[in-house]
Amino acid sequence: MSELQINTTQNVKIKFTAAGAGERLVAFVIDNAIKIGYLIVLNSMFGLFEDMDRWSQIGLNTILSFPVVFYTLALESFLEGQTLGKKMMKIRVVKIDGFQASFSDYVVRWFFRIVDIYIFGLGFFIISSSKKSQRLGDMAAGTAVILLKDQVNISHTILEHLKQDYRPSYPDVVKLSDNDARIIKETFINARKIQDYNTLVKLRNKIMEVTSIKERKQKTDIEFIDVILKDYNFYTQNM
Repeated sequence: MSELQINTTQNVKIKFTAAGAGERLVAFVIDNAIKIGYLIVLNSMFGLFEDMDRWSQIGLNTILSFPVVFYTLALESFLEGQTLGKKMMKIRVVKIDGFQASFSDYVVRWFFRIVDIYIFGLGFFIISSSKKSQRLGDMAAGTAVILLKDQVNISHTILEHLKQDYRPSYPDVVKLSDNDARIIKETFINARKIQDYNTLVKLRNKIMEVTSIKERKQKTDIEFIDVILKDYNFYTQNM
């Protein structure tokens, strides 16, 4: 397993363990087993549609095959970089800048599966030889797949002390992932310690971009970021 060092947009280096070809292959097999199971069930139901004309059967077959075709794209989008196979293997897709991948990133990765897996089948060989354990789709999308076996430790690092009567200011912080919150907190602590105000400004801008917050309610960036972290804890602890 290789160590993956991610440089955030605030020039903070975060280290992860990149998922190897083995973990990704097992996740791939699990996902394909789920797809095959779905197709077996689907095939057993085709007798119910024998009375339909040929074109109706083709149209219905096309529609019912969508879950298989878009399985990876849909689940990675809704489960923040994971499919059921990835979830079982405790691995996740993230951006090289450390933040959560966007829908367009998942689309690029999904499209390149045609080349990586279904045409040339070179994806797993490329993963094994790549320094960041990336396949072509990852390289094109600027993503990587990391291990989440230290997820408990990640959760511990983002905890904030909240008063019982605490009232949040920004509901949109739920758009952040645990990984985002961890990077924000580490960057915030380091920048505040050395009074790096330029980094604080960049961090504030990135937070507002990711969460779609239009206007801050606090006077300073330090106060704003501190509230963001507290709000994130408030909503995630009460979900």
